Amino acid sequence: MFDLIPFGRRDRDLYRYFDDFDKHFFGNAEKMFAGFRTDIMDKGDHYILQAELPGFAKEDIHIDIDGDYLTISAQHDEVVDDKKDSYIRKERHYGSFSRSFNIADVKADEISAKYRHGVLELNMPKTAKEASKTRKIDIE
Repeated sequence: MFDLIPFGRRDRDLYRYFDDFDKHFFGNAEKMFAGFRTDIMDKGDHYILQAELPGFAKEDIHIDIDGDYLTISAQHDEVVDDKKDSYIRKERHYGSFSRSFNIADVKADEISAKYRHGVLELNMPKTAKEASKTRKIDIE
């Protein structure tokens, strides 16, 4: 049973020393500023944004637009267990996760979303770019 507990073999690693120092000095700041990983691809006439949100139900994910900002947020509620003291190790994070993105050059009313296998994918069409307003002036 205790072989399930991960352990490091690099006890004297300098990088591990600094990582441990960060954790002890700042606390677990990673939990305070929880986010999720995203990939954004430029496909010419549209952007594709993919966000990793594993373990979420589709109903727990919210996409809101406020002006030129799109915000993706999701909520993980901790499962209350009568056997709280039975954990050997607990690494899963609970709480709310949120990220915002500037969508000034996106047609906000045409954004579509789908969620499959823990990945949220947004298809965001670009706005038409205005023709360049430059011109050449001849010198007399």
